[in-house]
Amino acid sequence: MSDRVPRRGISPLGWVVAFAVAASLLTAAYISLKSITPRTHQPQLEKIAKVPPFNIKDQTGKALTLDDLKGKIWVANFIFTRCKGPCPLITTRMADLNAKLGKVRDQVVLVSFTVDPEYDTPEVLAKYGFAQGADPASWKLLSTSQEDIDKIVVKGLLQPVAKEPDGTPAHSTRFVLVDADGWLRSYQDGVDPEVVQKLMVDIGGLLQ
Repeated sequence: MSDRVPRRGISPLGWVVAFAVAASLLTAAYISLKSITPRTHQPQLEKIAKVPPFNIKDQTGKALTLDDLKGKIWVANFIFTRCKGPCPLITTRMADLNAKLGKVRDQVVLVSFTVDPEYDTPEVLAKYGFAQGADPASWKLLSTSQEDIDKIVVKGLLQPVAKEPDGTPAHSTRFVLVDADGWLRSYQDGVDPEVVQKLMVDIGGLLQ
């Protein structure tokens, strides 16, 4: 007669317990690994050009200088109030951006340059801005001389401005992002349906 003790198999309840323990260990390991996975960051935006000094009247008639914007990120676009082309669309996009700034609103200023300064006086821009919900404290609509447009918009922000044969302004539809030190950092196409999301990503990159 054999004196060996017969082996007993693992009961069904035992298998359930073992499976539960293994699953818990695997879950804990996954969470641990996930927590130490390095986060990916947006590529750093290149410093393209330094914005030249300027002194321009906003829609309230008050002067705005480059020094006034120091310490703030700013987003610029280019419009004129009589425009029957892309201006209404890119102004709407700027209004959308204005609504989405949320918690970073106090760190970002929106700036719209008119390229038709002879017609777009501060008073005209004030009415235009009011219709778009532009708070003069955070969304500046600027009117200056044609000479200054060439200096600031064309040579400084590197955006084309010209005249059609009938005298209608022809201009860039881009949005320009400038950092808190006055460096031009990125461009986004104002007619792009995703321009607001892209600008928010670029703004977030500068705020990091």
